[in-house]
Amino acid sequence: MNKTTTFLLLLSSFIGFSQTQKDSVKSTKLDEVIISNKVPTNLTLLPNQVKTITDKQIDFQNFQSTAEVLSNSGSLFVQKSQQGGGSPAIRGFEASRVLLLVDGIRMNNLIFRTGHLQNVITVDESMLDNVGIFYGPTSTLFGSDALGGTVAMTTKRAKFLNEAKNKFSGNVNTRYSSANEEKSVSLNINYAAENFTSLTSVSFNDFGDLKMGKRKNHNGDFFGERPFYVATINGVDQVLENDDKYVQKNSAYKQYNFLQKFAYKTASGFEHGLNLQFSTTTDIPRYDRLTETNSSTGLTHAEWYYGPQQRILGIYSVSKQKAFLESDLKVNIAFQNAEESRHNRRFGNYVLQNREESVNMYSVSIDLKKKFTKGELFYGFESYYETLNSFAYSNNINTGERSDISTRYPNGDNNMFRNDLYVSYDEKISEKTLWNIGARVGYTTLKSTINDDTFFQLPFSNISQGNFTYSGTFGIIHNTSENFAIKANLSSGFRVPNIDDLAKIFESVQGTIIVPNENLKPEKTLTADFGIVIQSNSKKIKFENTYFYTRLYDAIVTDEFLYNGQSVIDYDGTPSQVFANQNKGKAFITGLSTSFNAQILRALNFSANFNYNLGRIVENGEQSPLDHISPYFGKIGFMYSKSWLNLEAYLLYNGKKPSKDYSTSGEDNQQYAPIGGMPAWETYNFKSGFEVYKGATLFAGVENILDTQYRVFASGINAPGRNFYGGLKYAF
Repeated sequence: MNKTTTFLLLLSSFIGFSQTQKDSVKSTKLDEVIISNKVPTNLTLLPNQVKTITDKQIDFQNFQSTAEVLSNSGSLFVQKSQQGGGSPAIRGFEASRVLLLVDGIRMNNLIFRTGHLQNVITVDESMLDNVGIFYGPTSTLFGSDALGGTVAMTTKRAKFLNEAKNKFSGNVNTRYSSANEEKSVSLNINYAAENFTSLTSVSFNDFGDLKMGKRKNHNGDFFGERPFYVATINGVDQVLENDDKYVQKNSAYKQYNFLQKFAYKTASGFEHGLNLQFSTTTDIPRYDRLTETNSSTGLTHAEWYYGPQQRILGIYSVSKQKAFLESDLKVNIAFQNAEESRHNRRFGNYVLQNREESVNMYSVSIDLKKKFTKGELFYGFESYYETLNSFAYSNNINTGERSDISTRYPNGDNNMFRNDLYVSYDEKISEKTLWNIGARVGYTTLKSTINDDTFFQLPFSNISQGNFTYSGTFGIIHNTSENFAIKANLSSGFRVPNIDDLAKIFESVQGTIIVPNENLKPEKTLTADFGIVIQSNSKKIKFENTYFYTRLYDAIVTDEFLYNGQSVIDYDGTPSQVFANQNKGKAFITGLSTSFNAQILRALNFSANFNYNLGRIVENGEQSPLDHISPYFGKIGFMYSKSWLNLEAYLLYNGKKPSKDYSTSGEDNQQYAPIGGMPAWETYNFKSGFEVYKGATLFAGVENILDTQYRVFASGINAPGRNFYGGLKYAF
């Protein structure tokens, strides 16, 4: 980095720069955004750390997917194995240890893995009303898996006539990006009557092969260029020279999204709602696997792709104010289906392996809220029942011959059943002090059966578990003056082992095999947060700094294992070292998140952030690196806002991840990093949005202005190079 950038980063780490909740659209009152039925509308009343991204910020930023919305906020870290992906990490926890919610419904299902996930892209960013990021264990509020935090995504509301003012309203939005020749369009139409409303949203995204930067990162050497790729011509695999080594060949995909909402108000005060969502993609190439090399054929894989990633969600809701014991009531009855598949074959081997999974999730939730003179009570019940069908077959791409192969998960009946009760209470005990307390208890069962063990014989034909779960939280906010406040929060979290943890038979790399271990227990965390908030009398300057320390107990890790007394077994004709998921040792994560915001002029705002995490596994008195711990990262920027014009110039940055800090588990994907580890990087970006005439807003900008070639830690694909984008939104 140059001297100026280095100085800014050192300064931000010392005094705590951060992008705050008012960083992108000055006029938006973020503390009034409703992101969950389980928390106060005014988020400043929460003792734990929360960030919010609004629809106006999302519109202005103009990113291609929800993954980019999250990563470019500077508020959390996102890993990518391919262009069609994005795995959010919060405080060193990722995948099945971070809870994803859409409209209050869990996306985490019984096959969410601990590695890297792409499910967040199935919620289209053009349909979002807001995103709430809850930091730290939030199991008390939201249940299992919320060890590192929760990402709560809320889609746009269907507006009644008193809100929309016109019977028909909506918008159409288009976008083009040069780095991947993206062509995207979305359409929203709202029909409003006094007691009935309908919202229809559709969108289409066409992403071409992603082009990386051409200029060497001054913190490292050139890395990740694509000189060759595999093509199958007349049924024969061939390694071809890439016409442009900066184009990441075979990274393109398309996505289709649909949202339909109906709402109806009755004369008795009830509001009924129907929320239907559908998202699917074309095949998504697993880019990192397609770049793997070997000495004999050059490139290892001829094909490696995810099949269409499909998500279907239907929610029937009913709500009423003061419906039960003077409590506001909301009931959600939901069905969700998720389908995913993996398809791969090695170079020169014309037998394609196909493994497909279909998950159904049925849920009921009852959320109640009661206001008191000085406090607010949240309480309720949640029940989720999930089923899994796992299939597998192979087919010769030239002859069409088809055969059965081993499934990724047990090929019989697989299900999980979760039932939880929760309660949370906030009270303002004085003009200066507010406290919060909460608890959750529940019971989860898991059953998995193996109908056919032809391909891998096991000493058992079924796995079953029952786990009693619990968590709690206690926090306090004390304002010593109008300018200074302290926050403290103690919370616990839990994650119940799912089918992926307990029953998967998986060849992570050739020569290693992961086998089931039915003795797994839930993993648990305990986190202490301490925050300081300083602001000026005029509220134009605000500084916030949060320190946290997390202990992870009964951590589920993949390690060497004995299967039938053997450490090496034959799998698919290859001698393979045996591994299994186990509750092994303890771990800790500590770090800080700092924030600074200043209104320099009436229309000019400065904001920045800095995030740092350190994670270690503790075993037999020795420490080793914990996986998923990102290097320090953040964002620094200026925002100029007028009624018809918005301009933003900002810097995104990541620190270096040296090899010695990579986890030995393999989850950090060190094989896709340069020798010595992932170098630090920074990008300079400029964005604009201005109203060209009433209702029509033109968006344009350039990302990664210097065209720097870089790769995000743990990712298997290079980030976009210089990207010019433009879009037009017309609201009616």
